Amino acid sequence: MRVGIEIDDGGLARVTLRRGEAGNAIDLDMARGLLDAARTCAAEAVRAVLLTGEGKSFCVGGDLREFSRLSGEALHQHLTTVTAALHDALRTFAASDAPVVAAVQGAVAGAGIGLAASADVTLAAADASFTAAYTGIGYSPDAGVSWFLPRLIGPKRALDLLLTNRRTPAAEAADIGLVSRVVATDRLAAEAARTAEALRRGPTTAFGATRRLVAAGLTADLGPHLDREARAIAAAAASDAGREGVAAFLGKRTPEFTRIALKP
Repeated sequence: MRVGIEIDDGGLARVTLRRGEAGNAIDLDMARGLLDAARTCAAEAVRAVLLTGEGKSFCVGGDLREFSRLSGEALHQHLTTVTAALHDALRTFAASDAPVVAAVQGAVAGAGIGLAASADVTLAAADASFTAAYTGIGYSPDAGVSWFLPRLIGPKRALDLLLTNRRTPAAEAADIGLVSRVVATDRLAAEAARTAEALRRGPTTAFGATRRLVAAGLTADLGPHLDREARAIAAAAASDAGREGVAAFLGKRTPEFTRIALKP
């Protein structure tokens, strides 16, 4: 299996890229594996997702060896099929209430940047580095890279990375907003697991509403967005999670959001 998925009894899904020997390069099987994993998470109503890659590198992008074996219309059709599966996976993860934590190490390139950028919280090991790589081989971006980068780091910085393909070390990636924070390489797995577990224990439906508000707010006018916020907070307050959160606060105890069942 190119992509592994394990969902524990508490609703934490661990999605793992399993082509470490190939830098977790995305071929058709891996793209389809990511889509299957995303659909499984949606069907199982998970509370949080932890995305990782085996081996020295998180993901070096598309599998150029696979692509190089094709040409002309066959290559065109193959790339269309690969991106269709990969993009559906990104859409499915984005549509879920469950927040996504990505832990990235080593080389992160091409579509690997898209996977890292799509997560709600992205932790980078100190040894991680980011290279867009697309235009260096005559390609244009996929995996949402041309959508995420301008929103995370601004259009000027996005074009700098996309056109020059310069290597961006983890510290700079954190400074410009490409990743959430940098952790020591030997602490990456533990810190990512701790972060994902903390989110798993949180109010999943409120997380989902928050994810959608932030995404919509990037392009919405203020007035309509304020109306959207008002509707969302009223619904959250009336929900089981909202009532539990307030009761716990007033009772000076830790809220137990995981007792509230989720709907797939």
